[in-house]
Amino acid sequence: MLKRNAVRNEKERMAPQPTGSMSKTVEERDHVVIRFAGDSGDGMQLTGDRFTNATAILGNDLATLPDFPAEIRAPAGTVHGVSAFQIQFASTDITTPGDHADVLVAMNPAALRADLDKVARGGTIIINEDSFTQRNLEKAGYASDPTTDGTLDGYQIYPVPMTSITVRAVESLGVGKKEAERSKNMFALGLVSWMYGRPVDVTLRWLEKKFGGKPEIYEANVASFNAGFNFGETTELFAHQIHVPAAPVIEGTYRNVAGSQALAWGLIAASVRSGVPLFYASYPITPASDLLHELSKHKNFGVVTIQAEDEIAAANMALGAAFTGHLGVTGTSGPGIDLKAETVGLAVITELPMIVVDVMRAGPSTGMPTKNEQGDLLHAMFGRHGESPIPIVAPSSPADCFSVAMEAARVAIRYRTPIILLSDSFLQNSSEPWLLPDVDALPTIDPMFARANGSEFLPYARDERLARPWAIPGTPGLEHRIGGLEREDRTGDISYEADNHERMTHIRREKVEGIAADIPPLEVDDPTGDAELLVLGWGSTAGTVRAAVQRVRGSGERVATAHLRWLNPMPANTGEIVTRYRQVLIPELNSGQLTMLIRARFLADAKTFSKVQGLPIWADELEDAIVRMLHG
Repeated sequence: MLKRNAVRNEKERMAPQPTGSMSKTVEERDHVVIRFAGDSGDGMQLTGDRFTNATAILGNDLATLPDFPAEIRAPAGTVHGVSAFQIQFASTDITTPGDHADVLVAMNPAALRADLDKVARGGTIIINEDSFTQRNLEKAGYASDPTTDGTLDGYQIYPVPMTSITVRAVESLGVGKKEAERSKNMFALGLVSWMYGRPVDVTLRWLEKKFGGKPEIYEANVASFNAGFNFGETTELFAHQIHVPAAPVIEGTYRNVAGSQALAWGLIAASVRSGVPLFYASYPITPASDLLHELSKHKNFGVVTIQAEDEIAAANMALGAAFTGHLGVTGTSGPGIDLKAETVGLAVITELPMIVVDVMRAGPSTGMPTKNEQGDLLHAMFGRHGESPIPIVAPSSPADCFSVAMEAARVAIRYRTPIILLSDSFLQNSSEPWLLPDVDALPTIDPMFARANGSEFLPYARDERLARPWAIPGTPGLEHRIGGLEREDRTGDISYEADNHERMTHIRREKVEGIAADIPPLEVDDPTGDAELLVLGWGSTAGTVRAAVQRVRGSGERVATAHLRWLNPMPANTGEIVTRYRQVLIPELNSGQLTMLIRARFLADAKTFSKVQGLPIWADELEDAIVRMLHG
């Protein structure tokens, strides 16, 4: 999976030029993990996003992990209100945002307390020393100052008076003290941009675009950014810069993309390539709301978006749109998927194409709204009354969300079925470089709308894939009834006949099972061909599985991997693969839901590596689990 940039020729032009007089050495590394952390109002997500964009321009491969606080308005300066952004960038192909940070930028004591355990031993910690007041230490839960009591022994500590330098940098601009202090995140961005040789022009152009209409705010942010950059160059604190060379590339045009963007664009592409208008309805809920925000920007593609009054209404609207010949999509997270279950059941019995996007988060109930989990797999599989099977598909990376969205639309339209797309908060919020596809080469999707032919219209007649006709209401000659009561085979009339109900139940199941013939087989990565352990993943664990297995193989172990995109139906060769290996390990951000399905369906002795902390599985955790399983 090589990824990187065709904008190499801009690298030298956009490289920042030092303004100070000190001569600094340059140290080269193949990868770096940086974590920005501060209060919710400190702009850490923005800082991380801007650093990411500058990094993409230089041609590094990268992966990010935005880490939001679970409380919307936690008290300022407390651990519960800490917002963080982690990025790993490298000169090689990488698949995760990193296990532990090499550098932590801590804007206050709470950020240090919350994220110190996420820093590699011996790592660098840059603190905003202006914020380490007695009051702030107490709010963060410190009984003493961690910078002097030995807490930080073993780390490289760089205290920087970010707030006071920022205030001095902008005092001549007529900006108030409060507004000046708000731009200290730009100081942090400037400092870290100098440390890692990030281009200045990218950030300055963005600031002009963002704040150009507000000259005082624009100038304050530019002054703060420049102050941080120049501080890195001139201070004696930092002896050298770090240089991470560009990664190998496949020729093409790249852009940095988050999962929510890629998923939205995939739905739009499916709409364009099928000629079926896209209709999206949802109720605002974290972390699925970004999908609504992104789709609402693209009315030029005929996209219709509605913010519904609740989750049930949103699902009903999407199904109604599907009935009228639209690509009906609804999205949600957490408890929202519970509320949509009845409408999904209605979509099953009416056999209409509808996509339900579930951006999974930590539960149950409200749970931890901004934290990650894969806890909805069994709900997607069985969370409706009666026999109501539906296809389930899951992307494996932010960029993969584009392809999976198109695939979900293809199957929903071709098989006349609702489908659940299982993303999660990590995929939706994180980002990576994406090789832009040739849009003219994207597959077309034929909706095959029903047409009147003068004979009796049979709304539940079947084609070779057991799909019934998609008849647009109001079309002469295609009049038919539809609803939640059981339908008679072929005619679609209401039926309470026992044999008919059993026949229709089997048809709906066989239709979903038949999709297995229309999807690729499960691919296995087993370089030596004699591995005894298979690591089987799904969804957002893909990058971690790949990174952990690469490390284990590096020590001479023989391990195979496979990754499921389709969870219902599973690829036709899944059973053969999972029973081929003596040991099967399934890492999941739940208590073992895929493991339960694999064991039940294929009688394979699969074991779970489970993590339910609201965080991704780190590669070193999975590496240890693999080694333990190999050696008992």
